[in-house]
Amino acid sequence: MKYYPFIQVDAFTQKALGGNPCAVFFNCEEMLDETMLAVTREMNLSESAFVLPSKIADFGARFFTPMGEIPMAGHPTIATIHALMDIGQLILEKETTSVTLELKVGPIPVEIYAPKGEMVQITMSQKTPKFLKIHEPEEVLSIFGLTKDDLAENSPIQTVSTGTPQLMIHVRDLIALRKINVDSYAYQILHQKGDWFSSHVFCLQGITEMGKTFARHLSPPPDLFEDPFTGSATGGMAAYLWHYHHLEKPDFIAEQGHWLNRPGQAFVQVIGNRDNIKTVKVGGTAVTVLTGKLQLPD
Repeated sequence: MKYYPFIQVDAFTQKALGGNPCAVFFNCEEMLDETMLAVTREMNLSESAFVLPSKIADFGARFFTPMGEIPMAGHPTIATIHALMDIGQLILEKETTSVTLELKVGPIPVEIYAPKGEMVQITMSQKTPKFLKIHEPEEVLSIFGLTKDDLAENSPIQTVSTGTPQLMIHVRDLIALRKINVDSYAYQILHQKGDWFSSHVFCLQGITEMGKTFARHLSPPPDLFEDPFTGSATGGMAAYLWHYHHLEKPDFIAEQGHWLNRPGQAFVQVIGNRDNIKTVKVGGTAVTVLTGKLQLPD
């Protein structure tokens, strides 16, 4: 038998059983792609991470959803860095420690802020945003149970990528966000024709007094229908809101997952002017909730 130690981490939360869970597996350099996918489906989480050595970064990792490999993702990044600290492979010697994590899109800079040796926040810098295809509302909204009246003003439905392309739908308020009722079959057809990985529906209202935005992240089968917290899509959302002049300031707190009883928060900062965004920083905390050992036939 082969054994792979793993840690399950709740990311973008300070409390166990909140935020978004991710299983982080170690010593995966000889694990086959199809095994990573099968293990991810076994864990029945939105994503799993597989840690590898890297020749171009401090650490390497591959991220999978039940659908397949995802080029970049936020909550597995936070979870992986937290897990590396947890097992002692990443040692914090300064108040702020900078490392790089090689993903499918290339190295991602990550900063760990840990005054007095206690981790306060892990922040990733995502890829330069790409504003891709604009989609006709008539082709999209009815699939989500929405109408044009539910959209916020000056808010095209657009694919935006800060490493992973996501369909951005900016609605006017929490009421519109709550009313979403997805036609699953039509959504799968839309996804097959789309240039995006999954969809992010959001509004400029938080759930708490701290929050500036709230979002729901929806995926087609075999992925989990709704993701509790989505770091990569939060980056794309921030770039979208800044680019289209919906934010007065480039930094804010994003909230997600509260309606799933897995509340999460991220600290978000857009770097660059509205028409020339350099990167989006997305940061949060994490909690270890489970340690174990995966056992597979040799």
